[in-house]
Formats: sequence, C-alpha cells, structure tokens
Amino acid sequence: MKKIPNPRVCIIGAGLAGLTSARYLQDEGISFTVLEGTRYVGGTWRYDPRVGTDENGLPLHTSMYKHLRTNLPKPTMELRGFPVPDDMPSFPSWKIYYKYIQEYVKHFDLARHIKFLHNVILVSRVQNMWKVKYQNVLTGEEFEDEFDFVIVGTGHYSKPNYPTIPNEELFTGTIIHSHDYREPEVYKDRRVLIVGAGPSGMDIAIDVAYHSKALVHSHHSRIKFREVFPKHYIRKPDIEEFNATGVLFKDGTYEDIDDVIYCTGFQYDYPFLDKSCGLDLSPRSVTPLYKYMVNIRQPTMVVMGLTVRACLVVALDAQSRYATALVKGNFTLPPQEEMMEEWNRRAELIRSKGRPLSDIHFLAEKEDDYYADLTEESGIERVPPVMFKIRTVDTQAKLESLYTYRNYAYTVLDNETFVRTLEDKNINRIR
Repeated sequence: MKKIPNPRVCIIGAGLAGLTSARYLQDEGISFTVLEGTRYVGGTWRYDPRVGTDENGLPLHTSMYKHLRTNLPKPTMELRGFPVPDDMPSFPSWKIYYKYIQEYVKHFDLARHIKFLHNVILVSRVQNMWKVKYQNVLTGEEFEDEFDFVIVGTGHYSKPNYPTIPNEELFTGTIIHSHDYREPEVYKDRRVLIVGAGPSGMDIAIDVAYHSKALVHSHHSRIKFREVFPKHYIRKPDIEEFNATGVLFKDGTYEDIDDVIYCTGFQYDYPFLDKSCGLDLSPRSVTPLYKYMVNIRQPTMVVMGLTVRACLVVALDAQSRYATALVKGNFTLPPQEEMMEEWNRRAELIRSKGRPLSDIHFLAEKEDDYYADLTEESGIERVPPVMFKIRTVDTQAKLESLYTYRNYAYTVLDNETFVRTLEDKNINRIR
C-alpha cells in the first residue's frame, strides 16, 4: 500500500474508538470527519433510561444500566495522555467514567470534528476510494463524501444475541436482553431467571439478587467461581424448554419463573458495509483482519475494538495510534498474501482445537504480546506490560469473589510493577 498524500479519513462513531482515533489524527494534522448518529459522545458509556429507539427512531446503542461500575480497575481505563482524576474510585460507576470521557473530548477539542445526528447508511469501495453515504437524522437529507481511509468505530455491544429456546412463545412472563436491562428494583420479590455467565451475566445476577425472591442462573460456563452466593441463588444448567409459567432445564428439573434476562452477548453488526468492502461479516465474527483490526482485502479500512478478553480501553487506544501511524504512512503493511497467510494460520489453529471462528477475536493471554507486535510494526509507544499484569491479577480476584474484587485499588509504580491495596493496607507488590 503506497503512502497517500494528504489523506482524508472518515471515522464512524463517536464512542471511545472514534474519539481516540480523532485525538491522534488531530495530533498529526490529518484531515478527518467523525460521523455520529446521536447528539452525544461516548457511545455505550452513556446511560439512557429508555430502551428500544431514541427520539429520532434510531436504535439505542447503549447497554449501560443504573448501577454499573467498570469491571476493570481505573489504571486500565485510562486514556493515554489524559490521566484519570486522583479521586476517581478504583472501579468507577458509568456516571463518573462518562464524565471522564466528556472531559477528554473537551480537553482535546474534539467536538468540532464531529458531525452529530448524521447516521452512516452505506460504505462502499469505488475506484480506489471509499464512498460514504450518510443521512441527517432530523431532516432526512442524504450526503455522500469520498475518503482515502475509513475507521469503523461503532463497537459490538449494541445488537443483542438472543438464544433460540423451544416454546419460548408460550411463556407468559417478561423476557428482555441485558442490552435493555436498566435497574433491578423492578424485580423486587420476583422469581428471575438469568441466562449466561459472562461479565454482564454475573454482574446483573448480583445486581438483581439484592431484590428478587429467587435468582435462578442458567449457564454452562466452565469458569470455577469460588463464590458464596445468597441462599435464594439457584444454579441451573442450560434450558430444555419453556412453558407458560416457567422453565424445564436439561437436567430434568423445573422452576417457576416470572421474568427472564438473557445475558447472552452481542452480535457483530455492520449493516452499512457492503460487499465491496471485502469483509466476511457474520453475527459472531468479522474476517479476515490483520492485527485484529486491518481489513486485509481493503487495508485502508480499519475496524476498531473487536478484541475480546483484553483491557478494552487500553487496546482501543493502542489501535487508534496504530491506525494513525498507518494513515500517516509511518510504516508499510506486509503484502496482502502475507497478511492473509498469517490470518489463515491463526484461524486454522482455532479450528484444530475444535473452537468456533469467533475465537479469532480473543486476545486473553496473548494481550501483552499483541501490544508488543503493534509497537514493533508501527513504531507507536509500547503499552506498558503492567496493564496486562493488572488484568491478570484482577481476573483472579473476580474468581475469588465477585462481591469483593472491586474493593481493591491498583497503583502503577512503573511500566512493569504495580501495588494492589485493600482498605488502604498494602497487600503485595507484583513485578
């Protein structure tokens, strides 16, 4: 890919991926536009009590709920070059963290680059240019502009993934997805079924358990939580089928249920990308991508924030810097065949283990190596290894107790070392 003089960049979405990309492109004096369908910054981090659609008839993308606190400690939530406030709690609420995002936008004067209330309808590749069609959501007026690069920053936490369970239509209680979960008080003295044991499943289960009469939790997670749950918590395997008033489980047991919350994850959803973009899009994966982000068939498109099991804010910031270095021409990508070979090797390794292709987005234990790779190739500043170390220790703390892991504070001492404290008592130094 040849260096493009005076490149024009389209950033889709003004969530964290779009905002960090905007900040670094601005630093380099690169021409860009951010297209955002709502009147707000921050994407999923902005709480909205409504569900379904917003005042303009567009789907509400936020999955924030009233009592949400981050599930990673604040050093891993910090955006580079913009320190989190000293008085920010170790695991801040969405409200505190959203204010931090707003201050970030203000500090770097990013709002002037954002076209609010302009929703992207279509992105297509035409004669070596990106044509981006977008619409003013208030007037309906449509526009089309040409760009050299496209950065897709819309995330993947807004289109609910619903399971298909026999006889669900017979059930007379309520069923929602965690995307539409807002507050636990409505479940007071109810028998609530939570389906799924990912981060939101565990968090919402604890949130609801404070109010419900019974908390029935159906999941097949192999994670060994050493949690002592309240007496009205009932662990169940996967669901066999619904009836009018409850659920039969795979082990033959039955529970009466009033309400169901599916915490079954989200689908990758990019309805505005057409076939000319060259990506294979499915609800569970976006492929083929080099370095988890560069569209191999059309490498002037970058899809941000698809990594799973990582410090997402840290990863997004690093990806934004890598994308900026790519746009600026600071480094050259390998030939398409090489990028595809590397991707195929990763995909084949996943298949050989009998795992689904969706695992192609997992970083997990490879997270720190990933940051090292981005630096080695693009020359960006290295994400300190201490970030991965903090996530590793925090993950262990979650296994020990979902009720107490947020009581720890993590203080970074240097790029390799941090201190973890509890109730202001020094516990250990980890190098």
